[in-house]
Amino acid sequence: MVRTRWLGWMGAALATVGCAGAVLAADAAAAERSPSAPASGFVQQLPEPTHYRDWPAIKSRLPADPVLEARVRRIVASMTLAQKIGQMTQAEIKSITPAEVTRFYIGSVLNGGGSWPAGNKHAGIKDWLALSDAYYDASMATDAAIKVPIIWGIDAVHGDNNVFGATMFPHNIGLGAAHDPALIEAIGAATARAVRATGVEWAFAPTLAVAQNARWGRTYESFSTEGPLVRAYARAYVTGLQGDFGDHHVMATAKHFIGDGATRNGKDQGEAGVSRFDMINTHGAGYFGALEAGVQSVMASYSSWDDVAAGVDYGKMSGARALLTGALKDKMGFDGFIVSDWNAIGQLPGCSNASCPQAIKAGIDMVMVPDDWKAFIANTTRQVNDGEIPLARIDDAVSRIVRAKLRMGLFGTRPSQRAGAGDAGLLQSRALARRAVRESLVLLKNNHRALPLRRGAKILVVGKSADSLSNQTGGWSLTWQGTGNGNADFPNGESILAGLRDADGAANVSYSETAQGVDLKAFDAIVAVIGETPYAETMGDILPSATMRHSDRHPEDLAVLQTVARAHKPVVTVFVAGRPLYVNDLLNLSDAFVAAWLPGTEGAGVADVLFAARSAAGRYDFRGTLAAPWPAVPCPYAGAASDKAGRWLFAPSYGLRYPDHHVMSTLPTYPAVDACAEASALSVFHTLAVPPFALYLADGNPQHPAHEVGTDLNAVIEWPASHPLLRLRTVQVNTQQDAKSVSWLGTGRFFARSPQSRNLMPLVAAHAALQFDVVIATPARGAVKVYMGCGEHCTRSVDLTRTFGRYASGTRHTVSIPLQCFIRGGSDLSHVDVPFGMLASAPFSAAFADVKIVRAAAGRADLPCASVDAP
Repeated sequence: MVRTRWLGWMGAALATVGCAGAVLAADAAAAERSPSAPASGFVQQLPEPTHYRDWPAIKSRLPADPVLEARVRRIVASMTLAQKIGQMTQAEIKSITPAEVTRFYIGSVLNGGGSWPAGNKHAGIKDWLALSDAYYDASMATDAAIKVPIIWGIDAVHGDNNVFGATMFPHNIGLGAAHDPALIEAIGAATARAVRATGVEWAFAPTLAVAQNARWGRTYESFSTEGPLVRAYARAYVTGLQGDFGDHHVMATAKHFIGDGATRNGKDQGEAGVSRFDMINTHGAGYFGALEAGVQSVMASYSSWDDVAAGVDYGKMSGARALLTGALKDKMGFDGFIVSDWNAIGQLPGCSNASCPQAIKAGIDMVMVPDDWKAFIANTTRQVNDGEIPLARIDDAVSRIVRAKLRMGLFGTRPSQRAGAGDAGLLQSRALARRAVRESLVLLKNNHRALPLRRGAKILVVGKSADSLSNQTGGWSLTWQGTGNGNADFPNGESILAGLRDADGAANVSYSETAQGVDLKAFDAIVAVIGETPYAETMGDILPSATMRHSDRHPEDLAVLQTVARAHKPVVTVFVAGRPLYVNDLLNLSDAFVAAWLPGTEGAGVADVLFAARSAAGRYDFRGTLAAPWPAVPCPYAGAASDKAGRWLFAPSYGLRYPDHHVMSTLPTYPAVDACAEASALSVFHTLAVPPFALYLADGNPQHPAHEVGTDLNAVIEWPASHPLLRLRTVQVNTQQDAKSVSWLGTGRFFARSPQSRNLMPLVAAHAALQFDVVIATPARGAVKVYMGCGEHCTRSVDLTRTFGRYASGTRHTVSIPLQCFIRGGSDLSHVDVPFGMLASAPFSAAFADVKIVRAAAGRADLPCASVDAP
């Protein structure tokens, strides 16, 4: 029978019933009668679901401390307005020097994903520590009556994942499958030791989103769809990170407050349309646990909340006073500080990245303003002096920041003088990470006992993710999106392939990514390691029109399974992915199927369980059970919310263990379902080129070969290297690293292209337009044209010279060009492989962001060619 982890808060394990009436996996009654015993280490009882009608008062583990409060008051009373606003300002290390920290009394710095000391991805622990010391010394060199130390924040979300050589744990979705709060506390403590060893004192973790829709590109940052598990994990994680606030601990951040996991269609930074009851009891659950553990900082979400039941629209979280101040601070009793997300204040109506009194009045205490921090300080100073921001609100914000710094013990000691500072050994927690991988694996199928594998068997390993530490670690791994990395960037990591070779002997394990040309009969079993490639926020979103079918986005995985299935050998599929996806076609081609999530740098943990390796406590077994439902259909979120029948193939708490044996029947694959809704947009470039598109640089001749840009957001490309015509780098236009800045040093092209052409004529009929954001840096003296490639020797262009000539340098504009403008003269757009291209000559430099084709909004059918939507 199917064995399931028994969870008191969840009740009996659910039967797994597929669509078309096929019972696929479990006998629910049997599971109810005989739940499997908890594995060793699973010792904490998870909390019951709550039924609060209002935000509850949360009792923190931190006792009241009158001496601390008196010290906070004394420090704040000694500060000038400039010193106070400096404390509220957080700048990016790329944009601020230690000398500027002294001059402007800066309270915090951060490094975003893909930002390192001196811009060096391979910076060593001494480099991190030296820069931390430099910032600390600068904060101690001010003329303030009482020196307030700076604090450095970092996205250490699955280990110290920004630092070269550090151990990376499984992402949260895998840890959720482990259902083990004690493991989470240990990971929090190990992460804190690694971060503090580099001189950094603040981790932007844990993420407490209760993700409800796997279309969201941050799904892997969510532990579970179930609030009680997230609450238990939040308490454990914060306890591990903050501990007793000693030298080996860091300040934790509960993020992103609140409802980021509830947005419609899983849209990143979108709107949550849920009731107040659900927002409190489901999406608030993690914050209850974090506040119980004494978390010192909370990060406000980019998302907004529309309470559909009550008809109340709270707007963007960074400006929602009723939630930041009313709910979190006043009702729930949070006495730490709230920090905004990267340039999030610029999304509030009437605000910019450098000015937002609304956010501060709403309850934001520290403002993450990475690049425009000088202007922010000047604007905020003026707003306080003019009475627009009350001084009492400034004093409250600074008091909260100082309180947290005092609790963290930051006063009086340089980062390098603290215990463990500079100890590279603290970056490593390989045994713990390997254990976490073992506990997170979920066995979804095991027909004919294909698992465990037999030692000494001849194994063929296939699939693109078998020997890819980049795919294993996913997003937020050295770089923001996790792109631009190779195995050499993880010197202390072990791929799944390497782990299999260690377990079975290198002579017994062969590898071919595609299995093409391999004699499959020579092997006893085949292990296919497939799945998603790295992504992070926004880039990872799956559009509402697209299916949840993995093979639609990664046909190479289906192809390799089809190839090896012909051998009629046992096929074990290890699925490396950041979310549950529709994989019926892949399940049908597999005898065993393992959800490995994003396991991090310790791939050998997979082999431990596949071979059921023996340990001191016995042999390793599958322990993980799903913490989120697994889709049974390509469009599980379509239709009425009440219509759940047949949507889910596996329910939360499902997971097989040795020696469970159940023959899963062939599953329906719905080949005719190729979309979940009518597409309203075709995204071409959004931080990275959106598959199947890729970005290219080329000279002015369309017949000449082009150079693919790649996915490394930190690369600066000059092409061709000998005599550059174009220079490309990643910059910000709307949000972090979302744009490509292109400088024309000669005549050349910058364009997006797909291997397959597509018919855009239905979008032409729908009055669609090519739309993109642009910031001109160097105005053009010659012609600038935007073009589409419409088949072999077919190019259609629109002249933008006059349009761009009207734009002031440094200002952002949205350009919208009706597709109809590209087909004047008789040709059509039925075979478009290049939906966006820019042709220009030197001198010209501009940044391009958010390139897409969108249907006309109501009343916009007659939009003129090359019009400007908004300044």
